[in-house]
Amino acid sequence: MPHVIEAEGLTKQYGETRAVQGISFTVKKGEIFGIVGPNGSGKTTTIEILEGLRKRDSGKVHVLGHDPGKESDRYQLNKKIGVQFQATSIQELMKVKEAINLFASFYDTHHVLNIIEQLHLKEKLNSYFKDLSGGWKQRVTLALAVLHQPEIVFLDEPSMGLDPQARRELWEVIHTLKEQGTTILVTTHYMEEAEKLCDRIAMVYDGRIRALGKPNVLLEDLATNYLTFESFDVDPDVLIALPSVIHVEKSTDRVRIQTEDLQRSAYLVLKECEERGWKVAAFRFERGTLDDLFVHLLKERSA
Repeated sequence: MPHVIEAEGLTKQYGETRAVQGISFTVKKGEIFGIVGPNGSGKTTTIEILEGLRKRDSGKVHVLGHDPGKESDRYQLNKKIGVQFQATSIQELMKVKEAINLFASFYDTHHVLNIIEQLHLKEKLNSYFKDLSGGWKQRVTLALAVLHQPEIVFLDEPSMGLDPQARRELWEVIHTLKEQGTTILVTTHYMEEAEKLCDRIAMVYDGRIRALGKPNVLLEDLATNYLTFESFDVDPDVLIALPSVIHVEKSTDRVRIQTEDLQRSAYLVLKECEERGWKVAAFRFERGTLDDLFVHLLKERSA
């Protein structure tokens, strides 16, 4: 597949703060690519450089063959991309249909009805923007970003502040866009969202990419697993001393043990609990998550 986004050695500095420090990656046509990291890690600055909203200090960028840093290229690029910002300013007393009609007037588009149907907005057309829930507001702003059927859609923290149900509904909409051939670049600090939504991710911290690849491949490389169970009795200091146990977390009655050897640790932990008379419930194995990988990468960096 051809690369529709190419970024090489991007840097951006604000005063003494180095927001982006040599970021490089490519995005293939038709994939969902995620830039993942905590707030302040450089995600939004990176995506704004790609959109042409912010000038880079150095590095190379090509989006659909255009350099978004050049004014002449940016004019052509704006017709081919859609952007959903973290916060989109829409008049509180503007109705949904009024916002859609206004944005549609900016483009030579004949797909308004298709977008309304696709995002299930018909029942909300006469609603004022101020009366919408967070999930519906996100649907409306996403509709405004894709009215002209862009080749690439940039989504900056699209599910921030949404409840779990609204977040999953938004994921379904994003997957539908992908099925229609749209390339999507999304930033998020929700690791679960990145794992469920993205084909590939770049894990960013302190303006640098710490890991890049498919979520399942990155997790395989982590090569650590977890035992979890419920117990009010266990002493973490005893469990951490057991062979093959790397780390123990205990919060009220929930215990989570990071281990290099699931089978051996499970035997030793249960044996210890039996000998000490500690009650244990809901004992199970868990695979490491992207949250675990990110913490692991930061620990490696600080070691």
